[in-house]
Amino acid sequence: MSRTELEHKDDEATIPFSDSLHFSDHPVPRHLTSSQKRANQWHRWSEDIIPRMIVPYLSYIEETLSLRHANIPGERHSNDGECGTGCRTRSIKVACVLFDAFEEITIIACPCFPAPLQLLRRGLFPCAPMVPSLAVDLRVLEFIRLLFIRQSPNQTAWCDALETFLDGMRYKLTSKNSLRRRFSNAFHWYRVLTVLARDHISTLITDARKDISHVDQPSEYLRSRCPLCFGGNDWRNEVRGSPSMPNIIVCIDACFTQKRSTNPRGATGSDPPNPTSSFFLPTADVNAMEDFVQRCRGEERQARASRAEPDEDCYEEGMRVPVSVLNGCGDSFIAADEKREKASTRFFTDTGLMALLCRHDRVLWVANLTSAGEKQHYALALLDRLFKHLPAQMTIGLLYDIGCQLERSCRKWKFMDDNTLSRIAFAVAIFHAYGHQWPCQIVYHPRKREGFGLSDGEGCERLWSFLKPLIPSLRVSGFNQRLFVLDTQICHLDSKSLQGFGHWLHRRWIHCQTKKNGALDSLHDLQVDEDMLRVEWKAQVDYQTKPAPRQSRNKAAEVITTVLALEKTLEAQEASIRELEMQLHSGHVPDIVEFNLQLADIRSRRAKTADTLRRRRAALGTEDKVNLQKMKKDIYLTVRLNALAVKTHIRDRLRQRKFELERLERSYRATINAEHKLHANTQQSIKQREPSILKLVSMYNGLCSQLRSLICQRRAPPYAIMPHIIPRDGIFLLDVDDNIWQDVGLDDDTMALPAWLSDDAVRNGIRLQLEVDQCMEEEARLMRERAVIQEWMLAEWGAIRGASNNAVTDAVMSFHLRSHADELVNICVVWKKKVQCIPCAWPVGESWGPSDEALLQAARDQAQSSFRDEVDAESVEGEEGDCEGDLEYGEIGDEELMDAIEDIALTDEYRYDYSNELVDDTDDIDDHYMPSSPIKLSNKRRCI
Repeated sequence: MSRTELEHKDDEATIPFSDSLHFSDHPVPRHLTSSQKRANQWHRWSEDIIPRMIVPYLSYIEETLSLRHANIPGERHSNDGECGTGCRTRSIKVACVLFDAFEEITIIACPCFPAPLQLLRRGLFPCAPMVPSLAVDLRVLEFIRLLFIRQSPNQTAWCDALETFLDGMRYKLTSKNSLRRRFSNAFHWYRVLTVLARDHISTLITDARKDISHVDQPSEYLRSRCPLCFGGNDWRNEVRGSPSMPNIIVCIDACFTQKRSTNPRGATGSDPPNPTSSFFLPTADVNAMEDFVQRCRGEERQARASRAEPDEDCYEEGMRVPVSVLNGCGDSFIAADEKREKASTRFFTDTGLMALLCRHDRVLWVANLTSAGEKQHYALALLDRLFKHLPAQMTIGLLYDIGCQLERSCRKWKFMDDNTLSRIAFAVAIFHAYGHQWPCQIVYHPRKREGFGLSDGEGCERLWSFLKPLIPSLRVSGFNQRLFVLDTQICHLDSKSLQGFGHWLHRRWIHCQTKKNGALDSLHDLQVDEDMLRVEWKAQVDYQTKPAPRQSRNKAAEVITTVLALEKTLEAQEASIRELEMQLHSGHVPDIVEFNLQLADIRSRRAKTADTLRRRRAALGTEDKVNLQKMKKDIYLTVRLNALAVKTHIRDRLRQRKFELERLERSYRATINAEHKLHANTQQSIKQREPSILKLVSMYNGLCSQLRSLICQRRAPPYAIMPHIIPRDGIFLLDVDDNIWQDVGLDDDTMALPAWLSDDAVRNGIRLQLEVDQCMEEEARLMRERAVIQEWMLAEWGAIRGASNNAVTDAVMSFHLRSHADELVNICVVWKKKVQCIPCAWPVGESWGPSDEALLQAARDQAQSSFRDEVDAESVEGEEGDCEGDLEYGEIGDEELMDAIEDIALTDEYRYDYSNELVDDTDDIDDHYMPSSPIKLSNKRRCI
């Protein structure tokens, strides 16, 4: 059964299973449809053949020393077909695909010794469960399996190359493309067999661990997912050491490039599920959470309808930032608007993925997205599954691009009870924190919020980068086939990260110490009292997160201020239009198409601004119009309003630039052959807007100079604060500590200057003190992980020894358990060496599990292997190599161009219209460097 046939399979659910076997005395039903045949074949593979092949496959691996001494198909097991029970037999001719040959053998199959088991004993895997016509060498399949988890899988290209290679050696196939169809079937079920065989060994180890008591601890599933987060003997040890920090840190994010196209033939069925475990949440659980969310919102809307909503700005229940700030964050993020279409459901059946990862980039669960937008019930379903596997008191720190909006919805619509909410510390991921309002950042930014250390929350982004090569093939895959391939890839990443935990802890510890010592030295030079800094920081947070007072004091004054700002915006837009028209008349237009689009866009925004200004003026009463004329005559107020409007515009333009730069860089990065050209293209398209931003900065700094002059001339109100200018250097970084976020001297509040605002030493001291606090938190968490990693190794080694004792009479299982133990010893050598500089958070002991002799031997083997690798690397590096165009795993290939074009066509980009905030009233949102990944062990050598 080929993958292509599975993709176009229809009405599979209504097809009865036909139990006709080739050895039955009854005739085969006359008119079996192709769908029935595929269903029968799939059922036999998953329910009968594959389970019976697990132990023989493990036995063959043991017999051949992990395929090192593989059997020759025509020489070994020549008497396999002789059945002594008198079964009805059948002679089958099978074409065998080897590494360097293509030959045909004949086997005699019977019900007690079917063809797949006979072929497996010869080192071959069949393409069909009953009467295979093709079998592939296990070494070939294993090589391709390892290859396809390290590069973009392309079975069609592989089979075409193999067919051409065999044809060149005068090996002829029966028909064109026959190899591809049958090879795809054999390759898929071989991968299923390897997964189930691996799970079989893991079950033996898990059963041996059940004797150890784990009361009120994370589930065995979580323990297997991340040793550093859940592998300790008692998670309460961390609480006793640092009760203010969350016990674990996780992140959530969605990806709308991992889509699956709708069947072009209109078929509604899907391919049958594979008999393997999966990281994906069951569809029923996701649908149940969606229904629950809709019920909660419906009930709460009815309750809120009976209550009058306050007109003034305020805090919602349980929130630390006011409503106006949350609305501003919602406007900045497309992800916060669930109704915004990110992937068309007309063309895509599955629109994306949402993943839940721990801080070590280990996937905990994944949800398959089927909606056009990033709906909250997917994140809630992931969190619900996580809490079901955690002890009742264990707390989590959640990093999410729109963490503020998720917490708001959970409290507003009662998605979670108070006890569950008290166990979650919400924060926003660092990479997209610039899209949030400043008051939101000082509460939700992980570098400002207590408990997150140096975690960045971008593990999901790194996961999407690693899965990029799968996009083309999975775009046209079957539903369950897509999930199976993604599960396989995630398991491969788990293997890489497990080996890299020691390096990861070592790098993080060195980085943390370097950063902490630098901050302490700078803090010492300032000579500012630590207690005073903490008091000032609390005062800054309290002041900058309070509700906007203008809404409650004088609504009419706010309307007048809006009219003044609209008039200034309209003047700026008209000036821009005149400048563009003059440029057009002069003939200095490099790209007329882009120029016309730009001119049409600004004309459209000018029309919207003019219409809004007209409506706002018409709404003013007689007294308001008089006050408007008075405010226009106030020079200081006019300049201050202009400066505030310009600064707001600069912030919005910088956000827009960074969103678009991140979008384009993600689409085009890492293509080595065309890297310089594409990178230059991306930078040029973004840098075209930089002069206009720098011009706005100059305009704002000029207005600040006017305000300072007016204050010095005493033409300003008492206690007027001089605003801070915006330095041109570093303006495009949008760092969380930049002055661009704070409107000092541009608001209506008159107050004595606090130290956190006026004293540069105090402001720098607050930043450095927070940095020291983050490093101390990270240090405590790393010390905890250092102790946990040793406890996990001890427990895992004990479980393997226990499983080996239980299987002492089984040579096959003993071989595989010894192989697993050897892998663990090699990992232990690296871990022990790399983490020796990190102290443990609590006493653990000296032993890591394996004996000193075993560790010493493994260290010698690794040293010899490293020496050979180093010699090979030097010999290659000194030659005129041609590896410049090779792609490393996780980098983007040529298929990204099509994906980028498609993404641009869809509406999942950040598009900010400056006049939106003034054109329409803001509605409440209902629903709405240090390497951080242990997968990246080191930078690989490249030929230059």
